[in-house]
Amino acid sequence: MEIKYKIWIEHEGKQVFGDGIYRLLQLVEKYGSINQAAAAQKMSYRQAWGKIKKIEKRLGVKLLERHRGGENGGGAVLTETGKAMMSRYGELVDKIESLLASQISWK
Repeated sequence: MEIKYKIWIEHEGKQVFGDGIYRLLQLVEKYGSINQAAAAQKMSYRQAWGKIKKIEKRLGVKLLERHRGGENGGGAVLTETGKAMMSRYGELVDKIESLLASQISWK
């Protein structure tokens, strides 16, 4: 048996950060592209970009800087705020997993 859980952060009663946006931003950071991140998550570019815009609006901050395509192609990079949100969320999840592992045994 194993314990399952979900963690998310809310602001004014609305979800602003959780596993889905965390994974999506990790992939944008890895690939430098919303399109490639979306493909890796098996979602459309439009759906991925819509999720990012919705969270940015709820937070009132930019998580990504986009560069439109051209001769050298487009891309996206995390803002400092985006990096900080990912770092803090990742640390929170790591602490919770560590706590659960140290406190609970189902053997």
